[in-house]
Amino acid sequence: MAASLEIPSRCVIWFGQPQASERGALAAAGWQLRCVAPGPAMAVGLRGRDHLVAVIDLRHLDLDALQALLPWVQQHQHLPWLAVLPADVHSPPPAWTDVLLACQNQFTLPLELGALVSTMQRQADADTSDPARACDGGGLPALIGDSPRVLAVRAALHKFAPVDLPVLVTGETGTGKELAAQALHALSGRAGKPFLAVNCGAIPANLVQSELFGHERGAFTGAAQRRIGLFESAHGGTVFLDEVGDLPGDAQTSLLRVLQEGTLERVGSNQPLRVDVRVLAATHVELEQAVAQGRFRRDLYYRLNVLRLPMPPLRERGSDVLLLADHFLRGFRQRHPGRARGFDTGARQAMRGFGWPGNVRELLNRVQRAAIVAEGELITAADLELADDALPEPRALLQDARGQVERDLLLQALRQHGYNVSACARHMQVSRVTVYRLCRKHRLELPPER
Repeated sequence: MAASLEIPSRCVIWFGQPQASERGALAAAGWQLRCVAPGPAMAVGLRGRDHLVAVIDLRHLDLDALQALLPWVQQHQHLPWLAVLPADVHSPPPAWTDVLLACQNQFTLPLELGALVSTMQRQADADTSDPARACDGGGLPALIGDSPRVLAVRAALHKFAPVDLPVLVTGETGTGKELAAQALHALSGRAGKPFLAVNCGAIPANLVQSELFGHERGAFTGAAQRRIGLFESAHGGTVFLDEVGDLPGDAQTSLLRVLQEGTLERVGSNQPLRVDVRVLAATHVELEQAVAQGRFRRDLYYRLNVLRLPMPPLRERGSDVLLLADHFLRGFRQRHPGRARGFDTGARQAMRGFGWPGNVRELLNRVQRAAIVAEGELITAADLELADDALPEPRALLQDARGQVERDLLLQALRQHGYNVSACARHMQVSRVTVYRLCRKHRLELPPER
């Protein structure tokens, strides 16, 4: 815990009021937002460890506000100052002159939102000596996409990473759960320590205890020497348990002891060993159902489900599928130069319309295969094995659109009422049972404490 608390936060002091889309982009890049209304009684709490950037939003500040702000700008010239201009202003008025002189860069929003965030990241990276934070750049390159679902994941990663608590990553197969775990580790105070991942379902049941917690020499037939387990090897770092729901009962008990007491015992020993690890777990199955069926310990579930990170399926990420496809093709061409250099219109339409049951992993495999078999410079839908007859009918597209609208309205109502199901039901004029049914239908996770 102490190591993670040493990470300075990135904070933007925004003089004005950013729009909702701007707030989302800042949160996804790991920025804490502090909005300030300039005035005679203006007070801004500056913490010395924060990486600070100041933004003057000239879309919302009148002349009196600028006059109140100017002395504060002159007093804090050590801060990086950035200016946001209205899109319809081509020639800044004279009243803005002094403020703009103090600003290093000017941006027109929303058109230049990406440029603003990138500039803020460079300012913060230049001010940090932490290589993990500097290389991150706030954008988490492995999690490509700019859909609202991905921006929400990025924002959650930046919130969860510095807090030394277990995180349960949920989602369908191929949605990038291990990438999310790697990002949590890279953004945490444990970034310089080991990150060890294991698929719990891939270890034979009789070897799980030994693989995870180690064994002593002679502990069982074939144990010719002592073995250091995964948790000891990751001391000071992070352990990622993929498919944690497949752990056998005795391993669940040992894992619970690690989480509760920070100790373990090697197989064949009764000597407790203290380990300092952060546990991240992932599952594509409903652990709640496994608990109800007696296949997973209830107390272990509550220990793992402290922070929960749902990974969205690719079919709910809109145009992210095209960004990912271009990214995968560029990466493949760097390793295996070939003729294919892009996708034709039919291929792009096919990728947007396909359901992607295998999610991002399936997209990667199809793009790599298509890059090999393509005869021309542009990959076709046939190369991707997404022929026209595989595309959904217009009726299916309409149903998908209706489902997305229904999901968005439900999520908006839940957020508006602090995930209070009763209040949400009254707002939507439906029963509480209907709200729960819609949450299950659209795979919306209700916070355990609400």
